[in-house]
Amino acid sequence: MAPMAMGGNLPYRRLCREFGAVRTCSEMVLADKLVKGGDRPLIRHHDSETDFGVQLAGKKPGVMAEAALIAAVAGAKFIDLNFGCPIDLVVKRGAGAALMKRPSLLGEVIAAVRRTVDLPLSAKLRLGYSESKMNVVDLARRAQDAGADAVAVHGRTRNQRYRLNARWDLIDEVAKAVDIPVLGNGDLLTPWDLEHRRKETSIRSFLVARGALVKPWIFRELAEGRPLNPTISERWAVLHRYSELALEHFGDDEKGTGRAKRFFLWHWKFWHRFRPWTEEDFREHWPDSLIQVRNPRVSGDPDLVLLASDDEADHELIWQRVLDRDFPTV
Repeated sequence: MAPMAMGGNLPYRRLCREFGAVRTCSEMVLADKLVKGGDRPLIRHHDSETDFGVQLAGKKPGVMAEAALIAAVAGAKFIDLNFGCPIDLVVKRGAGAALMKRPSLLGEVIAAVRRTVDLPLSAKLRLGYSESKMNVVDLARRAQDAGADAVAVHGRTRNQRYRLNARWDLIDEVAKAVDIPVLGNGDLLTPWDLEHRRKETSIRSFLVARGALVKPWIFRELAEGRPLNPTISERWAVLHRYSELALEHFGDDEKGTGRAKRFFLWHWKFWHRFRPWTEEDFREHWPDSLIQVRNPRVSGDPDLVLLASDDEADHELIWQRVLDRDFPTV
């Protein structure tokens, strides 16, 4: 499961873990806040997360190193340094993808963390800051030289955000340029996406981000090499399970329920996009990934239509029905 801000919340990681996610990572933690005593809840993990890492963002080598040490003491099994986050707020702080424009500083951050902790250390990169300077190969080499044990590459630039298809040919170019493992990231939504990436590139390790947000059972799909396509009642059961995990984590009092609802509704920006895509659909749209394709309208069963709705009022209704257990169970 790819390191993600917001989407990598502890209850959702547990849900993905139940569906077979091998490795999980914290939400993005701002190193300076962690060092000052903030963001501590973000580095917590559940006992079921046996291979859990902490994702750090920042620009000061010493602060990043200190934050990594705090994460290690808290039980992290690995550290992931985020040099790919495209969010404006993060970039304006000089962190995330902003470091891709400062290769020397990026290397200094990695080296400082490497000197401080002996945990496995990965660096998350994009292809570059913009299309005019896609310097990921150079950055990956610098990361390796500075002591990173692996690099993860999202196959888009910072300016592309999540538009256009991920460039797996360039991810493969990175893999051939360094000796450490390269984890490929971008547009993995179906077992056929994974099959093609394995056939057409030398990448053997993969991160799943938006695909996991659309359907947390994707990890079982990828492991088994086939789509699961849960029934309506099974989809309701997944929603209920997430609500259970969220209420357990945040608390079932008024404040905790409010936080659980906030995360639940945030996830609906992705959950409603699920469609039971077929291999024929995949082949029709290839090389465009189905995650980039506009979802067809849904008709028929009222619950099926409801679960596909992008209307926020419907999402509120779904949350209440989940709380009330007002959904089919057979």
